[in-house]
Amino acid sequence: MIISIGEVVWDIFPEREVLGGAPLNVAYHLCCLGCEVGIVTRVGDDELGGRTIAAIADLKVPVDGVQRGRLATGTVRVTIGADNEPRFEIVTPAAWDNIDPAEAENYIGSRSFKLVFGTLAQRDERSRYAIRELWRKADYRCYDVNLRPPHTPRQIVEESLAAAELVKMNAAELEEIGRWRNLSFPVRKDIARELMDRYNIAVLVVTEGDEGAWLLAGDDYYRTPGRPVQVADTVGAGDAFFATLLAAREQGLGWQEALDRAAELGAYVASRYGATPPMPV
Repeated sequence: MIISIGEVVWDIFPEREVLGGAPLNVAYHLCCLGCEVGIVTRVGDDELGGRTIAAIADLKVPVDGVQRGRLATGTVRVTIGADNEPRFEIVTPAAWDNIDPAEAENYIGSRSFKLVFGTLAQRDERSRYAIRELWRKADYRCYDVNLRPPHTPRQIVEESLAAAELVKMNAAELEEIGRWRNLSFPVRKDIARELMDRYNIAVLVVTEGDEGAWLLAGDDYYRTPGRPVQVADTVGAGDAFFATLLAAREQGLGWQEALDRAAELGAYVASRYGATPPMPV
């Protein structure tokens, strides 16, 4: 089983509201790809919380791990820049800042699981504790960096890097984390290898937008080119990429084929509005 833990939010665009949050996006795509998935998050005891649970169920994602509490259901105001990259204004506090570890553990029970987690949901010590309790129990940990300053400080990122076997980040995040460690190599792959050694990371995946993506697994290097598409918005494209990579590995595929499949679905999602569009047949 793959457990995706963290924030579930409504992305508020100028013209529409879309249910999102990286953990939900990843869980949705994993479900579409045939994986056994659970999502652990928290919504409010408010009208939006009820709508959220109904919307998650409509996506065919199990809702058993969705908690409810007094804080308001999370929202994020999203604008798209001229470069087609999203800008986020994350409302604080939100229900997902208070994920209850005991409820999460009761939901998972005695099942073995792999954990997918990020940085943002660790901004509050309550959810941070819940996430770290689960990563101690998980058989395998997959970390998607997703820097969202000022909510994703260096210490939390570095602790998360050290906890994970598989890490995904984009090129800008790779370079930023490299600067934290005073790594200024002109070749990104050299920065990546230094980070893998520093944090004992087994697999590091780096996305580069329309230039494609690449992956280091031990001493092996794999690369896939970008897929040309008419971009609608890029929200959730990285989550689709990450989910597809994980699903392909669950299905026993090699890293190159997994990377190629991930790039294909990531490009497809970028060509559609919203992070959880209907999947191609």
